[in-house]
Amino acid sequence: MLSIEDNKLLTEVGPGTPMGDLLRRYWQPVCALDEILQSPFRTKELTIMGEDLVAFCDRSGRPGLVARNCAHRRASLAYGIVEEDGLRCVYHGWKFNQDGECVDQPFEDTTHPEDNYAAKCAILAYPVQEMAGLIWAYMGPAPAPVLPRWKPLVSENSVRDIGVVTLPCSWLQCQENTLDPVHTEWLHNYGGTYYRQLMNGEEPSLGHEPQHVKIAFDAFEYGMIKRRLTLGQSEDSEAWKHGHPMVFPNILLSGNPYQNQMQFRVPIDDTRTRHFTVHTFQAAPGESAPVQDVVPAREIQLTDDEGRFLNLNVFFMQDYMVWASQGAVAHRELEKLGRSDTGVIMFRRMLLEQIERMQAGQEPSINVFRDGAAGQEIDLPIEHVRPRSTKYIPTEPGYSRDREKIEAVMASWASMQEQGAERLPPLVGVSPPPA
Repeated sequence: MLSIEDNKLLTEVGPGTPMGDLLRRYWQPVCALDEILQSPFRTKELTIMGEDLVAFCDRSGRPGLVARNCAHRRASLAYGIVEEDGLRCVYHGWKFNQDGECVDQPFEDTTHPEDNYAAKCAILAYPVQEMAGLIWAYMGPAPAPVLPRWKPLVSENSVRDIGVVTLPCSWLQCQENTLDPVHTEWLHNYGGTYYRQLMNGEEPSLGHEPQHVKIAFDAFEYGMIKRRLTLGQSEDSEAWKHGHPMVFPNILLSGNPYQNQMQFRVPIDDTRTRHFTVHTFQAAPGESAPVQDVVPAREIQLTDDEGRFLNLNVFFMQDYMVWASQGAVAHRELEKLGRSDTGVIMFRRMLLEQIERMQAGQEPSINVFRDGAAGQEIDLPIEHVRPRSTKYIPTEPGYSRDREKIEAVMASWASMQEQGAERLPPLVGVSPPPA
């Protein structure tokens, strides 16, 4: 179990809190570019780690992230006018650029230009970049580190889709799941089958033989690796030999090198999480992926009007349900942890160690990259298994707006299989996406 004090330490994320300060040392995705482009006002109203913000793209295509309220009379900039070089408050016309500088005050500039009052009216702004269809923000102290170019996010000859869901729980409940391999066979295999049968009007078939023989966790330079061995597997299996990573502090990578998912658990505040999944589909060797003008993003509905969780026959929805069902902030002081929770305990210690570094005036020692890493692609370990299907099977409800492009990429693998296994890359086995 975790003490009440340490539970608060790891779940309170507002400005000035230890965990909030730690998470602010990392670039965080705050919204999808597509969310801004699809917005009727070309803005996106956000709360990130307790801060009320507005993301926008000016008419020249530059993204920005600024405080939600105008410095003048506090009207919301989410309803402002997006111009060529900034965001203008619709109330009295004050305009702000991506650096938060007030660059125009029509009445004041006309009547008393000698005051240069605009120079005193800047608002909070954070540096942003676009990558893999996401808008990334750095909310920590200057100078900002390098935005990591994780390989799944920058791999070429790929198409992508982004799922976004708002979860009514702390970010930590989401991320701890990453270090819990045993839940896969119960929640997704046994539970998933149960939900599918119920929703198909069938009488569920009950009973499940435990599958996990052993699990292991290893710290590595980018976070932790989780490994599993299940019945019938040897230690040469990819899930044991390689495993897949938790990328510190709040990322999961799962799948295989050609079809994978990177999940980002970004706190809205202490009790809510904005969860992003970037699904990447890479074309088979020698084949070409269609070009995407923008990576499509879709908001996933979590519950119905009565508060019941929807679509529990779908893989990721099962995760969302169990994370949220623990409550807004899990009572970790009441837990009865077992040997299957070794990875969760290791992760909590890793977080506490990095907080201690910061409180001692040091920079986090994991995944804070400086100028020497600029432009470098960072590969991550992952199970080398063949794509589990040549059909597009979403792991979140609904289908991408670019469904046809994804299906074209999937079909590139089908054509390779028809021409013989010798054309396939040197992968082994077939597996479902681990969670």
